[in-house]
Amino acid sequence: MEKELFQLENKVALITGGGRGLGRQIADIYASYGCHIAICSRTLEQCVETAQYLSDTYGIKAKGYSCNIQNESDISRVVSQVIDEFGKIDILVNNSGATWGAPLEEMPLEAWQKVINVNLTGMFLMTKAVGKQMIDQKFGKIINIGSVAGLKAEPPEVLNAVGYSTSKAAVHHFTRDLARKWAQHNIYVNAIAPGFFPTKMTRHVLSEKGEEIRKHNPLGRIGDDQALKGAALFFASPASDFVTGQVLAVDGGSSL
Repeated sequence: MEKELFQLENKVALITGGGRGLGRQIADIYASYGCHIAICSRTLEQCVETAQYLSDTYGIKAKGYSCNIQNESDISRVVSQVIDEFGKIDILVNNSGATWGAPLEEMPLEAWQKVINVNLTGMFLMTKAVGKQMIDQKFGKIINIGSVAGLKAEPPEVLNAVGYSTSKAAVHHFTRDLARKWAQHNIYVNAIAPGFFPTKMTRHVLSEKGEEIRKHNPLGRIGDDQALKGAALFFASPASDFVTGQVLAVDGGSSL
């Protein structure tokens, strides 16, 4: 029985922003445990390449889709296509994200709106669309990617992106509130709050302040390509069947 706790055979996962970075890492660990993978983002080429890699490597079904998660009709189209082609969606990973580094007094309104629209409204729209199908099938696992920035206030010399931090704090509460509402449907809603990982979004910060960030991390390092996979697998698998509404920091202790 214990060996089955982390198996995802014949499950179907939809991962937003899954063509690169943390989303691709999550897709990789799910596929290695037998999960079929649908990946969507605005950059179709990356999604198609990642899907091909997953299919070739693990022998599972995988496909990439173009989707702007700020567009409700785009989301409806993609969710319908995934259900038509895969038969269902068991796992949703809301991973797509955006940021904007600037002091609040210098942040343009359109920058604030972009970050909120992608990180929060896009997550809401995708969860709504997929959730209807999960309610019908009376099962689902939803994993929202938050951030340690939504758990604590960083000093401006480390991170000065109040729109991003605010949006991720909202993601965490959305997770808890929806978990309470959808528990009756056997839908689990949890979140992962990563610390600093080397991704396109953090490239600039780490290039300028990477050593300082490592120095202040209790474990003395930043995340690597493997560090997020265990938490993502736990929340998607039967191992977490008595866990919902939780926000797990994967950050080397930086949120302590």
